[in-house]
Amino acid sequence: MNRVATIPLQRTMSDAVQRAQQKLSVTQLQLASGKKATSLAALGPETVRNLSTRTLVAKQEAHETVTTRLSTTLSFYDANISGIDNAGQSLSESIVQVIGTNRGTGLKEAINAAFSQFRISLNASQGGLPLFGGSQTEEPFRPKSLQDTLAVAPETAFGNDEVRVSARVADSLDIQYGVTAKELGSGMLQAFRTLASAGEIGEVPTAEQRAILTQSLDELRTALAGVREIGGEVGRKQAQVETLSTRAEQRTILLKDIISRNEDADLGQVAINLAQEKATLQASYSVFGQLSGLSLASYLR
Repeated sequence: MNRVATIPLQRTMSDAVQRAQQKLSVTQLQLASGKKATSLAALGPETVRNLSTRTLVAKQEAHETVTTRLSTTLSFYDANISGIDNAGQSLSESIVQVIGTNRGTGLKEAINAAFSQFRISLNASQGGLPLFGGSQTEEPFRPKSLQDTLAVAPETAFGNDEVRVSARVADSLDIQYGVTAKELGSGMLQAFRTLASAGEIGEVPTAEQRAILTQSLDELRTALAGVREIGGEVGRKQAQVETLSTRAEQRTILLKDIISRNEDADLGQVAINLAQEKATLQASYSVFGQLSGLSLASYLR
C-alpha cells in the first residue's frame, strides 16, 4: 500500500526555496561589491593567474613611482644647469661688449650677478640635500664672493665627493645619475678667478685688464661647452626616464585590465540575473504557500 503524505513535498519545496535564496544572496553581493567572488580562492582556476598578475602590477607601480621621483630630480638638475649656462652666456656677452667698446660700465654688476647665480645653482638642494654634493651634506661650492675664489685653491673650492646615485627604473635596468659641483663648475671657477685677478675695472679698462677679459672670455666659452655637454646628458636621461615611466604606466593598465576581466562582475548581467532570481524566489514562495495549505484530511472530507 502506498503512503500518502504532504510533509516530504513540503521539505522538497523548502530546500528549493533555500537554494533560490542563496543564489539571490550571491547575486546581491556581486551587485554590491562589483566582484564575481568575495575572495580570490572563490575564483577557481583564475586564482593563481590573478595572484601572479597582482605581483606584476605592484612591481610596475613601484617602477613608475621611482621614475616619477627620478624625473623630478633630473628636472632640478636641468633647471640649475640651465641657470649656470644662462648666467655664463650673459656674462660672456657683457665681456664682449666691454672689449668691443672699451667701456667697462656695468661690467662689475654683470660679473657679480653671474657669480651669484653660479654659486646659488651649485649649492641648490632637493629635500634638504645638495644636488651637486655627491654623498656630502655641506655646500658643494665654498667661495662666497668673487674675491674668495682667489683665496682658495681650485681643488679645495668644492666640497663634493664622486659618489653617484642609481635608481632601479625597470626589471634589471638601473640608471646612474647625479652631477658633481666640481665637474660642472671647475671651468667656470677658473674664468671667475681670472676675472677676480683683474681687480676693479673702471669705466675704461687698462690694456692689462683687456687682456685678462679676453682670457676670461675664452675660459668662459670653454666652460660653457662643458656645462652644455653635461646638460645634454641630463636631458637624455630625462627622455629615457620619461619613456620608461610611460611604458610602466601602460603595462600597469594592461595588467589591471586582466585582473578586472577575471574578478569584476558584469553589472548588466548581474542586474538581469538579479531580476530572474527574484522572480524565481517569489514563485517558490507562492508554490510553497499553496502546498503548505494542502491537507489530506481536507481532501478526505
